[in-house]
Amino acid sequence: MDVLSQPLLDVRDLSVAFRHGKSQTLAVDHVSFAINRGECVALVGESGSGKSVSALSVLKLLPYPNASHPSGRILFKGRDLLTLSEGEIREVRGNDISIIFQEPMTSLNPLHTIEAQIGEVIFLHSGLRGAKARARIVELLTQVGIPEPETRLGSYPHQLSGGQRQRVMIAMALANEPDLLIADEPTTALDVTVQAQILALLADIRTRLGMSMLFITHDLGIVRRIADTVCVMNHGKIVEQGPVEQVFTSPQHPYTRALLAAEPKPDPAPPCPDAPVVMQADDLKVWFPIKRGFLRKTVGHIKAVDGVSLAVRKGETLGVVGESGSGKTTLGLALLRLISSDGPIVFLGHNIQGLRFAEMRPHRRDMQIVFQDPYGALSPRMAVGDIIAEGLSVHQPQLAEHEREARVVKALTDVGLDPASRFRYPHEFSGGQRQRISIARAVVLEPNFVVLDEPTSALDMLFQAQMVDLLRDLQRQRDLTYMFISHDLRVVASLASHLIVMRHGKIVEEGPASELFQHPKTDYTRALFAAAFNIEAAGSIAPEA
Repeated sequence: MDVLSQPLLDVRDLSVAFRHGKSQTLAVDHVSFAINRGECVALVGESGSGKSVSALSVLKLLPYPNASHPSGRILFKGRDLLTLSEGEIREVRGNDISIIFQEPMTSLNPLHTIEAQIGEVIFLHSGLRGAKARARIVELLTQVGIPEPETRLGSYPHQLSGGQRQRVMIAMALANEPDLLIADEPTTALDVTVQAQILALLADIRTRLGMSMLFITHDLGIVRRIADTVCVMNHGKIVEQGPVEQVFTSPQHPYTRALLAAEPKPDPAPPCPDAPVVMQADDLKVWFPIKRGFLRKTVGHIKAVDGVSLAVRKGETLGVVGESGSGKTTLGLALLRLISSDGPIVFLGHNIQGLRFAEMRPHRRDMQIVFQDPYGALSPRMAVGDIIAEGLSVHQPQLAEHEREARVVKALTDVGLDPASRFRYPHEFSGGQRQRISIARAVVLEPNFVVLDEPTSALDMLFQAQMVDLLRDLQRQRDLTYMFISHDLRVVASLASHLIVMRHGKIVEEGPASELFQHPKTDYTRALFAAAFNIEAAGSIAPEA
């Protein structure tokens, strides 16, 4: 058979096992799929379904010493990659097949400049150095949409935004014009406008270079926009595969139908105009000084939050949306007095701005926060029950041990976890379960006000829908007041009754959520909504500077 008529990548009956002592668990169970030249195939499924493990197997990059392949072949241009030696597979990596990882901040070396990191890839595979390598780096950065690339060569990863870091990762992956690009959740941590730009960039590069792509994601909306063929994975198996439109319009497997139906349903708690105001701010400012020179003189300020006024009523959910760097999280931290700010902050009728640490302590039990990253928010050295009970020990020391235990059990039950799991440690739980533990830790104190900072961004579609239902149920049971910070406008629409849109530290538009979603008034809000609900229409927001 002519090599060009064969699939570029042909995965046949692939299994991946993880050995634990004398037993082993199949993470990937007899998976088969093929990618033709110029085709984009998407692997979709919830966390733990085996998507990333399958993709990493292609380049023999599984980072687990206990992993093995009990069965299967991975044929690339007719050559079985699983049989290659380390030296041989190294020749394939970067030259023929490149990969973009989900989190560029952990994939890029924080100690090396952008020029050094891209230059290393070019040198290893083509031997170019000096002026020729530098010219190639500038060319690549231009291709991926980095403005004024010459000025970015000496930048370190922490000096770039999330979208810019992801563009640098794409530039590194494209340095040697590979035949196949593996993109492992490349837009998960990005806001909707940057996500739209990255997806448009990948589609353009694929067309221009005639490149094939294996795209791993849990976002079905992205699949519909970028892929030709979709493979749906569940518990290590491909349960359904076929052309994207066919699978989306006529799903055959119950799991596929469940995934497609997992979109959070809009059902925000109705606002009550007579409800008391729980949290209020007036002309709130958070300015970070820019210091330069030997004497570290202040030469300017980064205006992270610049004159924001808001009021949140009892039982209401205030949605805060905007691009990365718009000031959303900084606003939430300032309202909780976790960072310094200027301007009155009135919580339950008390102006808490300027209160000292000891004076703030009585208010802490009534205000809580759920952070974006459930992996970093929980201490790995503490059992789950102790994590949840810690706040009770601090704020309600008068409780007897059995009373604390009962409150922990109730909190775990309320968030849909087995109370018996309180003796286990965070690493024994999935991402969705860890986020539930974070929520249990926040609600166990029965607070009045909870800041939810991107609580669903790391979760797949099924877990997102479950999390929205959980937050809605808790709000109704406990009459909670939420400030919901997110770049996922579909999730915000399902929870928020009032919405503020932020850009460059300011509120550019606000009002009832249903009204704003239907009739946005500013160009920025219209472009933001277009990026969330119809990526092709999102061209009016310029790429990041």
